[in-house]
Amino acid sequence: MKAPVRLAAYGAGLVVAFGGAFGLAGVAVPDSVVTAWAQSSEKGTHGDGHGGSVQESANEAVNGVSASADGYALSPVKAPAGTDASGTLSFRILDEAGEPVTEYTVAHEKDLHLIVVRTDGTHFRHVHPVLDNSTSTWSIPWTWDEAGTYRAYADFTPAGQDAEGVTLTRSVEVAGDYTSVTAEPTRTDEVDGFTVTLDGDLTAGTTSDLAVTVKRDGEPVTTLEPYLGAFGHLVALREGDLAYLHVHPAGDEPEPGSTGGPDVGFGAEVPTAGRYLLYLDFQIDGQVHTAQFVVDAVHSDATQTDEESHSDGH
Repeated sequence: MKAPVRLAAYGAGLVVAFGGAFGLAGVAVPDSVVTAWAQSSEKGTHGDGHGGSVQESANEAVNGVSASADGYALSPVKAPAGTDASGTLSFRILDEAGEPVTEYTVAHEKDLHLIVVRTDGTHFRHVHPVLDNSTSTWSIPWTWDEAGTYRAYADFTPAGQDAEGVTLTRSVEVAGDYTSVTAEPTRTDEVDGFTVTLDGDLTAGTTSDLAVTVKRDGEPVTTLEPYLGAFGHLVALREGDLAYLHVHPAGDEPEPGSTGGPDVGFGAEVPTAGRYLLYLDFQIDGQVHTAQFVVDAVHSDATQTDEESHSDGH
């Protein structure tokens, strides 16, 4: 029996922050543009006589669209320039004085989570670089599978913060020719011999209950293993502004050695109607797998645009 449940955002501060670029497939999105989007969102919350709208509230919550936020900054990301060589991906987290941050609060078993995805939504990776205390640099061995423009997200909780996390992002250019991919809505993914299905609808401006079901050869999988303290990790990317949300199942952290499945419930709050790409990481037999879904979120009555409200009323 499926039992979708509500859950807290990955780091309580990440209430609503989605990103993606199906509409920007293969198009470079400079950091300056991302910063401008973030500033525009902030201005929208103060408005010009239209305060209190659902859209403004949504803008206030958007996270993961800028290289700097909450007194922290992400340095430029260094990585191999193309797909023809292996190398290292590295960066630093800086405080408002420009000094490197070296102390973090562990969140989901790690000091920092790194998400990298191409702007057409493909080549998603969720990894965990290592901090070199002598240089205050985070790094991880890296090879690009394909060329394109990528977004790198550093997701962390500074030391002394018990709940609210910070998500910072930079763009990375990988030289070479490539063909972008346009995603169409889908709720089922076949990955590594598993069939993963998403149930539930996304409605803007409210918490939506979602559930994923994992099967293999038509049989429910009940051997999901704890991965970073949970039976599943969900990242959602919104078309257009490359914002980001990382959520986890509700409930207590599973005990080491325990298993779960076939269903994992999530609660997701999306700020606007539109297209979202969802990535689910789950672990079985020590191997992490990633399933991908594309879902269109709809308006709720409370999130109709002004134009729609006027047309309905007149």
